[in-house]
Amino acid sequence: MHVLALAAILLGLHGDPARFQSQTGQQTQVVHTFVSFAQTSSLAKIAADSGPVPLLALNTGSYGSRETATPRGIALGQNDAFLIRLNGVINDWSGDRFYVRPFPEMNAYWEANSAYNQNGTPRGGAHTTAWNRKALARIAIVLRGGVEADVNAKLAKLGLPGIHQDLAITTPKLRIVWNPQGFGAPNVPRNSAQAYYPGDAYVDVVGDDLYDIRGHGATWAAAEALYKAHPDKAFAFPEWGVWGFDDATFVRDMATFVRTHRRTEFIAYYSGRPGSVFDLASKPASRAAYRALISPLG
Repeated sequence: MHVLALAAILLGLHGDPARFQSQTGQQTQVVHTFVSFAQTSSLAKIAADSGPVPLLALNTGSYGSRETATPRGIALGQNDAFLIRLNGVINDWSGDRFYVRPFPEMNAYWEANSAYNQNGTPRGGAHTTAWNRKALARIAIVLRGGVEADVNAKLAKLGLPGIHQDLAITTPKLRIVWNPQGFGAPNVPRNSAQAYYPGDAYVDVVGDDLYDIRGHGATWAAAEALYKAHPDKAFAFPEWGVWGFDDATFVRDMATFVRTHRRTEFIAYYSGRPGSVFDLASKPASRAAYRALISPLG
């Protein structure tokens, strides 16, 4: 059994929860895992290892890794076996919350689904923003489930092919996280966050990834803009971290944001593997600030 008493905000992690607790005192509730569309048969085990609240980032490929799906293919139903299996896994989950984060950092060139290359040229074909939006909508519709006729009516409104079976209804347990970067990479107008927004009907939580990078800082203004652009949606930082140096001010700023932005539903620190540039083991000031200001929020 996975039983969770939800607090005002959920604290999450990509990394080792036990190790992170020894560093910060955090009782990790949301466990963040990246999943490719080639892992259909592993979904149940991945979810079982991601409690008490799973956060599954559905990644088509990144940083030059093999592309396991395209936005157009997903939109047209080519990956429905994966989505139908995940619908069942979510339904079987014994907890009362399950996050799915399709296409993390979708407007960043290092993500295979992104519509733009690093030099600002469009990828086109199967990777347009229009196909991204339709793929995101299909993911939400299929994962939320329902009887075949109802699901197909929703897909037909988008001009998309239907399914051929009834699906488990996973709402309100399932929470779909739409999570671009606050600004595009490349930062060209048609690669903005909003260019990928599938519509309010397909999104439960708006997310932004926020890293503190020496010489660059954290782009709080972009996070604020995303927060304000969707006033009826919960907000989250599915990834945040201190990148390669020690900066307690950033941790304090995150605590302030959470306290002053009441729609923030969860934040998940990206710690990665021991010794990574995000690991708090080498950041005593950040670690102390986290223990004092972030861990008590959960």
